[in-house]
Amino acid sequence: MTSRATRNLATFTLHDGGGVPLVLLHGFPLDHRMWATCAEHLPPGARAIGVDLPGAGHSDLDGYPPSIEHIADAVHRTMIEAGEGNAVVVGHSMGGYVALALAERHPGFVAGLGLVDTKSTADTDAARAKRLRIAAAVDASQTVDAVLGMPAELVGATSTEQRRGLFPLLDSWIRAQSPAGVAWSQRAMAARPDRTAVLERLDAPVAVVVGAEDTITPLAEAEHMVQAAGSPSGPAMGDAALTVVPGAGHMAVVEDPQAVAAALGLLHTHVVAHH
Repeated sequence: MTSRATRNLATFTLHDGGGVPLVLLHGFPLDHRMWATCAEHLPPGARAIGVDLPGAGHSDLDGYPPSIEHIADAVHRTMIEAGEGNAVVVGHSMGGYVALALAERHPGFVAGLGLVDTKSTADTDAARAKRLRIAAAVDASQTVDAVLGMPAELVGATSTEQRRGLFPLLDSWIRAQSPAGVAWSQRAMAARPDRTAVLERLDAPVAVVVGAEDTITPLAEAEHMVQAAGSPSGPAMGDAALTVVPGAGHMAVVEDPQAVAAALGLLHTHVVAHH
């Protein structure tokens, strides 16, 4: 695995290959490592680049106010400066919010869009207030203690019973994050708008993946995005439009990385064939 830092964003080659890359954007409160095993299962030749978003992993905050739009612009700038003219942009959870903002602000860069356990709608008032409370608690304690209980919410019931090894792994990833980055990210997500209309306008294939046991961004949210992007049996994507991963929750990427990689591989193959 090779790394490169540009304008405060660190990038990692998670799978070697050529041509149009997959740019993998992680969820909260994690970093690029959540994609590593999934990337190993991508088809041969499908290059995958993991990005640490601002304040996560090896990427620092840069003084900008919390904003999903700023993250999208930073990812775009990082990729352009690295010589990537376009990409299949894939986002998990918070990364999905960033991917949608990228598609809105830099549509020419997005050759294909993968949305994994995420949603296009904005937070409810209650969800937004919860994010802001957590951000305030993290600021007050200067620790990530306020989000250490998240693994129990992130994985599905099947993983809770059969994949107990995921709990210490997720816990270690969360503990490695900076309190400042965690608080900043919560505030950025709280401020994001509904971007369903982005999917309605997007002139690129879209693949939506959701864990069948995801209670954070459940199947209904995935179906909402598929409907906005077009018919799941339409000519653009065929069967790759919606993938439901059995026995997985919000962390389908790590609960069943092979199934998620298969869906993303179909998306990438489609993009390359029509590029």
